[in-house]
Amino acid sequence: MEPAYRWVVVAAGGLMGCVAMGALFALPVVLKSMDAATGWGAAGIGSAMTFAFLAMAVTSMVWGNLSDRFGARPVLLVGAALFAASLWGAGQAQSLGQFQVIFGLCAGGAVAAFFAPMMSTVTGWFTTQRGLAVSLVSAGMGLAPVTMSPLAAKLIETQDWRGVFAIMAGLVALVTLPLALVLRPPPAQGPQVAQDAPDEGMTVKQAVTSTPFLILVLTNFFCCATHAGPIFHTVSYAQLCGLSVMAAVSVYSVEGIAGMFGRLGFGVMGDRFGAKRVLATGLFAQAIGAAAYAFAGNLWQFYAVAALFGFIYAGIMPLYAVLIRENFPMRIMGTLMGGTGMAGSLGMASGPWLGGWIYDTTGGYGAMYATCFVFGIAAFAIMLTFRPFPKAQMVPA
Repeated sequence: MEPAYRWVVVAAGGLMGCVAMGALFALPVVLKSMDAATGWGAAGIGSAMTFAFLAMAVTSMVWGNLSDRFGARPVLLVGAALFAASLWGAGQAQSLGQFQVIFGLCAGGAVAAFFAPMMSTVTGWFTTQRGLAVSLVSAGMGLAPVTMSPLAAKLIETQDWRGVFAIMAGLVALVTLPLALVLRPPPAQGPQVAQDAPDEGMTVKQAVTSTPFLILVLTNFFCCATHAGPIFHTVSYAQLCGLSVMAAVSVYSVEGIAGMFGRLGFGVMGDRFGAKRVLATGLFAQAIGAAAYAFAGNLWQFYAVAALFGFIYAGIMPLYAVLIRENFPMRIMGTLMGGTGMAGSLGMASGPWLGGWIYDTTGGYGAMYATCFVFGIAAFAIMLTFRPFPKAQMVPA
């Protein structure tokens, strides 16, 4: 019997992820108001999100390695405090450069503490239902468009953009710091079976230079590059098509609701049919979903595409953690998940800048969706080459 406390860890991780990601993605919601108030331009403001993802890429393995050494609780406490402080500081920025540094580099670097440490801890608590567990944590993050984005949209009606960031900073501190305290290290496992780790003696160097890990890294890069632009620019694109700001945010919310079902559905399918097979299928479908946005013009068309796209892209993301846990030792999980997180963050970094540049240059987003489709097909093709490590024999823990 596995300990019931593992579900407490899952719940804490999901709620922390929801608040953290929701606070980070308040930027797309307030982008137009910021541009109107400051004149910094969509590309300039959007590049702050690009810098945030680049900072996440740089710090992901650092946070993951720290969690391997010291545990998730202290790492998340420090990361949450730094993230809240950075959000507040971003709201006080007096120039575009200051905003890009504080939001992009500081907040982006701090928010990475919520991902690799949390996912590695959750996978350590589970030997069964692992796909469902990481999907539930990811589903919590997927609640952000349904909860935090409408909150940001409501706040921007009565607050300026600086006030929105100040409120988000306070919310992050009030929610994530207490939740980090409930985290506990995973219990020692019984017999170590092959599906958990084919080689417990594998070093970090051997792991990060192995073909399976490099394929996962490259796949995750193109996977995130596929959905980065559509995620970040959904609200702006919908407004460009004539929707009000609240209607545009509701499209984002539909995407988030569909993503919750996608995370659960793909998690269950991954446990049943294998994470690799389900991930590859999802990557192909994601490419089609990204391209479909280019054909949306009214609210209901946006809802239909958002439901499809959100279900797919959100559902496939937790499967990377499952594949890492199935192929590498638990003692270096944080570092390796930080490595795939780094690749994903680099892919995500392309979306805000690319979409903003295309919009500023062409006045539309058609070329962005075409590019994202190509990225999606590349991710699918790379994933087809993934081969797990050979199964080892059961050995004593």
